[in-house]
Amino acid sequence: MSLVSELSGNNNPLDLRAPSLTQLRKRIGSIWLRRISLVAVDAICLGLAWKIAQIYTCFNIDCFEEKNSFFVLSIIAIQICLIATRGLYEAGDKRRDYFRLIKTVTFSYFLLLLFGYLYLQDNLFSRETFITVWLLSVGLISSGRFMVDTAIMRLRKQNLITCPTYLICSLEEKNKATELLEKENCYNLIGWKNVELIASSKGHLAATIDEIIRGGVAEVFVCSWQSIENRMYLYWKLRNAGVILHILPIELEAVEQRLELRMLGGIPILNFMPPTITGSDFWIKRYFDFWSSALFVLFASPIYLLIGLLIKLDSPGPIFYKQTRVGLHGKSFQVWKFRTMVTNADQLQKQLEAQNETKDGILFKMKDDPRITRVGKFLRRYSLDEFPQLFNVLFGEMSLVGPRPLPVRDVGKFSQHHFIRQEVLPGITGLWQISGRSDILDFEKVIGLDKTYMENWSLALDLQIILQTIKVILQKKGAY
Repeated sequence: MSLVSELSGNNNPLDLRAPSLTQLRKRIGSIWLRRISLVAVDAICLGLAWKIAQIYTCFNIDCFEEKNSFFVLSIIAIQICLIATRGLYEAGDKRRDYFRLIKTVTFSYFLLLLFGYLYLQDNLFSRETFITVWLLSVGLISSGRFMVDTAIMRLRKQNLITCPTYLICSLEEKNKATELLEKENCYNLIGWKNVELIASSKGHLAATIDEIIRGGVAEVFVCSWQSIENRMYLYWKLRNAGVILHILPIELEAVEQRLELRMLGGIPILNFMPPTITGSDFWIKRYFDFWSSALFVLFASPIYLLIGLLIKLDSPGPIFYKQTRVGLHGKSFQVWKFRTMVTNADQLQKQLEAQNETKDGILFKMKDDPRITRVGKFLRRYSLDEFPQLFNVLFGEMSLVGPRPLPVRDVGKFSQHHFIRQEVLPGITGLWQISGRSDILDFEKVIGLDKTYMENWSLALDLQIILQTIKVILQKKGAY
């Protein structure tokens, strides 16, 4: 008995490529309905721009008279075609690329201006009219897109137009894959199957395919593609059922920058492209860290003196608190902070371990920590206790932005995959701080944010995090 026969339970199976029934791809109707709706909205917005320009400016040709309406309709049709060629009617983030949309519309008006100059003897419209039509087109088409996208998002939140989806992955990959699908806010996960179970038996694969087809699934995501022995059988069965098959390489995490998809002998490969000039960006970052820290310490010295005075008046003990933290390549160093706790805080922590609020116990977080002083609570709320770490930046032990350096106690509880964060300079702030600070109680989420920062690092990202940190501090989010 052949492999196909064993899988299908049919002694006389048809050709694997032969569907039992000719049918449209799943959700093809909703896909085209979305595209047609976007085209209609864009056309209405562009036409409205011309109509408003006709009313409020001196238009030499009445474009909305019957004999001249073809002129404007032709322009709008060309604009719609240009927008389509730029992929702005595709699903996902492509249709929300407003910058590319504005560039495309602007380019269409540049072509119109060039055409009028070269081929029309009389001036078709004044400079005022041209600028008015262009600005109105850009503004209206962007607004129209935004309203359509807002309506789609609301309908998806109500689970009205979500895509029925099925997931095939290992148990270890399930949570990560589910989070990725939920972030897109357009998938309705109606089932999943452990890829190890499918790999263990040919009958499980056939049963899974049958479950997918009977459940009305439109798209299937497979994480561990190589684990499925009969991959071609799975592909053709889903293809014939009109189901879209996605290969989700979750082991690559989510690398958003310098990633290029190419074909090699008919097989897709992912390229991680380095920048044209490597290494220089790090030294620019180091110079930026040094001079920014030096200037801040110089100009903020009165604030340092005031905070030191308040700490002395509030509780007995030193002004600064030094703690051994683990930094680059596991090397220990003394991190500087303004003291916000009583002097015997480290000894008291051992008595409070049972009240640790983090899920895995790696980090120690306690919302109403009795060790914090009155001034310390204020300093922590606005992250003023972190100011002395600028000296660590000056000494080259830390950076302004990077994974937070953790105490020896926390690093001692690391799993092997946690140590990747020690391969870069630790920072005063980072994605962890702007994504929730003390509200994030799951260390795996902290590691995920650190990895995201490391994989997507750029000078622009550092500046973005610094600006976002200021906003988070002023709003006092997650600070205690």
